[in-house]
Amino acid sequence: MTRPHRTLLLPLAAVLGLSLVWSSGTAGAGDTGRPGFADAIDSVLTDPLLSGAAAQVVVRDPATGATLYDRDGDRRLMPASTTKLLTASAALDVLGPDHRFRTEVLRTRDGDLYLRGTGDPVLLPEELDALAAEVAAAGITHVPGDLVADDTLFTGPGLGRAWGWDAEQYAYSAPVSALTLAPDTDYDSGSVRVSAGPGAAPGKPASVTLHPAPDLLTVDNRAVTVAAGGPHTLSVGRTHGRDIITVTGTVPAGAAPTDTWLSVTDPTAYTAAVFADALAAHGVTVAGTTVTGRAVPAGAETVAAHTSMPLSEILVPFLKLSVNPHGEALLKAIGAADTGTGSWTAGLAAVADHAARLGLDPGGYAQVDGSGLSRMNMIAPADFADLLAAVRGEPWFGHWYAALPIACEPDRLVGGTLRGRMCGTPAEGNARAKTGTLTGATALSGYVTTAGGRELVFSIMINHHLGSGQTRVQDAIVAALAADGDPGPRTAAPPVIAPLTERQEEVAEAGLECSWVKPAVC
Repeated sequence: MTRPHRTLLLPLAAVLGLSLVWSSGTAGAGDTGRPGFADAIDSVLTDPLLSGAAAQVVVRDPATGATLYDRDGDRRLMPASTTKLLTASAALDVLGPDHRFRTEVLRTRDGDLYLRGTGDPVLLPEELDALAAEVAAAGITHVPGDLVADDTLFTGPGLGRAWGWDAEQYAYSAPVSALTLAPDTDYDSGSVRVSAGPGAAPGKPASVTLHPAPDLLTVDNRAVTVAAGGPHTLSVGRTHGRDIITVTGTVPAGAAPTDTWLSVTDPTAYTAAVFADALAAHGVTVAGTTVTGRAVPAGAETVAAHTSMPLSEILVPFLKLSVNPHGEALLKAIGAADTGTGSWTAGLAAVADHAARLGLDPGGYAQVDGSGLSRMNMIAPADFADLLAAVRGEPWFGHWYAALPIACEPDRLVGGTLRGRMCGTPAEGNARAKTGTLTGATALSGYVTTAGGRELVFSIMINHHLGSGQTRVQDAIVAALAADGDPGPRTAAPPVIAPLTERQEEVAEAGLECSWVKPAVC
């Protein structure tokens, strides 16, 4: 909508903790048609935090279709992890909320044993161990041939377009595979958890443990234990392009171990290596070698199988914790279901078809991956508002809504990336939205219910900003909607929003989602 130019009424600092003063001379909704929250949003968007940045907002009433606020809503920006909204809705539509990924163990007449994956992004080491136990229970104690890892359902490279090479070592940038493994119930598939702490005594090497710990991975431990109270400078990383985990620095005696999640270069080989160890632990020997990338031949006999939790439950860590590898696995699984080919191209085409059915113009936005990690994704807030409104009529909407992060809910798998945001405001326990963060880009799109019980959809996108703290702009806007989003002039007191913690500021400065940094700082 077209709005008259307005000067600054209240700085963001006021919204974040001081009294918010409304101009008595400002016209209300009664004589301009503007909702009560509009002036608050106008003022917040003029804060110096946004100097030189692009800040765009759309607020809509999905029940009537009315656009209540529009600040450059048709201009495309980088959506970061809010891209996951497109992927998740398409997955529910194409695969269905009850879809389960199946991982099988099969044997062939020539003596090979196959481990076949179909893209399960939440497969755990204990589930591979259970598969190995089933193999042993079937009477197989010796495999005369090879152990073969079949990941052929997915095609193409493991890394997406325009992903940063300097982030490849981190779990949030792990490559995608049809056969992958998560080390724990944060479900960071394609990664290993590295625990590092003090050694036996000062002067001794630090203690380093991998979870899981196949021989495929190598540890280069250069870290040293120092006396209690000494400097804690541990650093854990992975050599670019190789599965060598390097630990450097010093750790004081008596310090608690710290965990770091790192990606592996080849998720298929990693999963196969962990499965080989599980077979050995259950007394099953393999005469041959471990081979990857070969499809199960016709006539193979299934000897063990595991099915994942349903897609509706997978979406919880995917959306609440913003787990990037899940987005790519779901995207390729969508492509495989739609065309038989688990490629990014097929998956993206299927997502575009789904979005078009919901009313989005496929030519009006660009999506190149399933997670939003690429800086080549481009979409407008108006498109997200269209999507958020349209999915309310889908039979799977309840699963979608339940999987969104909830403002200020302390449980990580409830509040997710919003668990530390909008606390003490009318949006607390109310707003449900997907966050998005890259360096210079932050976004928030979702739902909030007003004091009068009216549900609104909103999309807030900020790009090209410097520094951190822009999420406070988003929080101020959503809190204002919760307090004052009903028809008529302003009626509610202004929200009070706490600033980011020092740790949250640090993570925001790095352009990361809070759940990607462990322990989580959400």
